[in-house]
Amino acid sequence: MFHRNINGGVNKAKKKIVFLHLCSPKRCLSLSCRDFTTESEPQSSSALDATAVDIANLVLESDPKILRGILHGSQVQFTPELVNKVLKRLWFHGPKALQFFKQLEYHPSYAHSSSSFDHAIDIAGRMRDYKSVWALVARMRARRIGPSSKTFAIIAERFVGAGKPDRAIKVFLSMREHGCHQDLHSFNTILDILCKSKRVEMAYNHLFKVLRGKFKADVVSYNIIANGWCLIKRTPKALEILKEMVDRGLTPTITTYNIVLKGYFRAGQIKEAWEFFLQMKEREVEIDVVTYTTMVHGFGVVGEIKRARKVFDEMIGEGVLPSTATYNAMIQVLCKKDSVENAVMLFEDMMNRGYVPNLTTYNVLIRGLCHAGNMDKATEFMERMKTDGCEPNVQTYNVVIRYFCDAGDIEKGLSVFEKMGHMGCLPNLDTYNVVISAMFVRKESKDLVVAGKLLVEMIDKGFLPRKFTFNRVLNGLLLTGNQAFANEILRMQSQCGRLPRKFKL
Repeated sequence: MFHRNINGGVNKAKKKIVFLHLCSPKRCLSLSCRDFTTESEPQSSSALDATAVDIANLVLESDPKILRGILHGSQVQFTPELVNKVLKRLWFHGPKALQFFKQLEYHPSYAHSSSSFDHAIDIAGRMRDYKSVWALVARMRARRIGPSSKTFAIIAERFVGAGKPDRAIKVFLSMREHGCHQDLHSFNTILDILCKSKRVEMAYNHLFKVLRGKFKADVVSYNIIANGWCLIKRTPKALEILKEMVDRGLTPTITTYNIVLKGYFRAGQIKEAWEFFLQMKEREVEIDVVTYTTMVHGFGVVGEIKRARKVFDEMIGEGVLPSTATYNAMIQVLCKKDSVENAVMLFEDMMNRGYVPNLTTYNVLIRGLCHAGNMDKATEFMERMKTDGCEPNVQTYNVVIRYFCDAGDIEKGLSVFEKMGHMGCLPNLDTYNVVISAMFVRKESKDLVVAGKLLVEMIDKGFLPRKFTFNRVLNGLLLTGNQAFANEILRMQSQCGRLPRKFKL
């Protein structure tokens, strides 16, 4: 059952932070059940992870005005590794993550590392807070700990993700101005960022053709461009790149061939993919597990289950052992194009052969079980994950919550949502959107109050709801007579700086 309170979104007086205690009047942070890190006694990985969870929860629950005092008065010895883990925990809570980072800048016995700055820059870039991005870069320079080529790769990737590829190219070209040397690796990195976002034409015309001589483009450079053409289903252009490589005296690798093979499948050119595979054999290319995994997945996606299974079974005969990724591909194929029962059988066979399933294995199978309506089995597999040392992540929870809610089993969806928090997995924006939407299925007053609580909670954790979400919750509360709560949310919306329209309260 859902037990949140509308006072600030969560009844903070009742909500406990595991192992962390705030002691007045200084509200210092102490670890009562774990020893804090010392230089002579480094904290174990599991203890460090647990400490990071505690600190992340503390940051989420604390008033930003007193956060510095809490952190500075704590008994925790902050290290770059611990800080990076906390920032990762707060990945979907950008404003809170940056508050944490900023307050630690003034800590008397800790100084941020370049890796922590990179994490903060990545978070700010994801939020499209470019003013903060460049301010952080300036602070890195002032402290003489960067920026590095990795820093600029992060910034470029965020600009591309925001639909600003031109800015990404300018970032690469301006590296020297910020005291960072350009080399072949940074050149390949910017090409890769652009190509993976399907901007291969820009990468090829504005960077590759112009600068390949300066940076002495290698096989990796050509592979990146070939993959870029394949991603937009232009395999003839990829073959041109393959020919150009050979003409320039570079020898294609198995990675090159696998890129083209996958490109054929992506473009739906199944016949051409098979012929290319046979040519690889004729040319005595040393076919690897990636090649076979590509074939299995490629045949499976188009529904040719028998051919996919045949390739999968023939791998061992060719002296190539399947990898976990190969099993994942086959399990996904069976879930989508065959039956989830057969996928479960293959999973069990995988386990019997000594393979260790990873997060992808479980997520693919759990999604397949949910899609087949077998929610009990899906939740059973969520429990099995722990025995394999593989904790469910936010995507795992989101899938199960979504399918429970879509099936009208709102209580179970909320139960999984609650469990998610108890297991230390922080919900993201998608999680909140799924659960809030589910609250409108029954159109009951109590459900709409829960939607309001969730809206308050997500704002408190640094998320900015969409205009549609705000309006939907406000209208729902007004229609069910929850005018006081609607008024509270409207004030909160005003504080967020986004008031989409006027409401008569």
